[in-house]
Amino acid sequence: MRRVLALINRFLPLLFFVTLTLALLSTIRHYDGDLRRWTTDLIRAAGAWRGEILVLAALLWLVVGVGLLARAGRLPAWILRRRWIMDVLDRLTNRAALEGRINEDVDAEFIDATALANNLKSRVIGQDAICDDLAAQIRRRLALQQRGKPVGVFLFAGYPGTGKTYLGKRLAAELHRQLLHLDMTQCSRGMGATILFGSPRGYVGSDSYGKLTAGLRESPDAVVLLDEIEKADPEVHKKFLTAWNDGFVTEASDGRAISTTRAIFVLTTNAALDALEDIRRHAHDADEMRRAATSALKDAGFAPEVLNRIDRIFVFSRLEGLDVARVTALEIEQMIQGYGLAVGKQGIDPELLYRLMRRQEKYAEAGSSRDLVRAIEESIADSLISAKQRGARCVALIEEGNGVLAKPVECPQAEASA
Repeated sequence: MRRVLALINRFLPLLFFVTLTLALLSTIRHYDGDLRRWTTDLIRAAGAWRGEILVLAALLWLVVGVGLLARAGRLPAWILRRRWIMDVLDRLTNRAALEGRINEDVDAEFIDATALANNLKSRVIGQDAICDDLAAQIRRRLALQQRGKPVGVFLFAGYPGTGKTYLGKRLAAELHRQLLHLDMTQCSRGMGATILFGSPRGYVGSDSYGKLTAGLRESPDAVVLLDEIEKADPEVHKKFLTAWNDGFVTEASDGRAISTTRAIFVLTTNAALDALEDIRRHAHDADEMRRAATSALKDAGFAPEVLNRIDRIFVFSRLEGLDVARVTALEIEQMIQGYGLAVGKQGIDPELLYRLMRRQEKYAEAGSSRDLVRAIEESIADSLISAKQRGARCVALIEEGNGVLAKPVECPQAEASA
């Protein structure tokens, strides 16, 4: 209906002209005998189209009448809510182009790349070069006033347990942005796209938005973390092309375009692990690494059009030696804090760290941060609960026989003053 009204609106001048011409010819026929002979045939031809002209005239007056009533505010509210009523912007300009221009017009944002990198490196172990590069990329892209595309589309590749997902989470926290964490393994089947982009009207679930479209509608500047992107259905990958190239995604339930120009997309993958590790060790510069990594990921099944829309590919280093100990210590500290306790000064027994490190290394490339968290929980959770019940505020973890003892200790000065 909306297209019909727009078409009628476009040809209104021609319709007026035809109506005026026919009226003039009819007048000449009745009052000017000299012109009668050479206008008769034209009038007869017009008479054959009399029905169509009457229909067009009726539509013309209907459109004019609706427009006058709308301008006077006399239309019922239920009609005004209908989407097919022509918007003034549809009549006077290209509304789609205007909406796109508004989405592109974003305020520049200036951040301290050095501070961001340092904060990321303090929590994400063993990936200092990636943290530096990522912070620089974010700074440059946020400073742009007109983008028309997301702030960035970054792919984190490498072995499990190297910090890919964690870096995405820390990036959202450091930038004070909402995190939309989406597990792509849930979108591996044919209907996976409906989870993210909603269901078409008439299908089950069409009364609510998809997880991605709803999240971006509420938080347009979110960090969208797409975990294990290689496991998503190819149709899901295709739908992301408009998000990364054209600056919007379409909600299937109502056709609304949701802007992605303020969002940051972080993709993680465990594909092509050996090839990417070899590339990381031998690439001489960022351009060489990107070319080689793109080729390796293409061989692993990534579509070329998807890879072409990724701004940067970061290949994470495998953790070794003290880096594994640092990650383990941070995970232990986080778990202790989760029980409402704090770690005393040098309060983690080196033997405990060593044991957990060796346990994690046995998993090799099959291990992940989740395996490490489970191992820590099995080792120290019961002891922490007992210490909490005894009224402890700060603890030291000590290897004792086949278990771990959470011993109450004096809190550090900062903790004690708090």
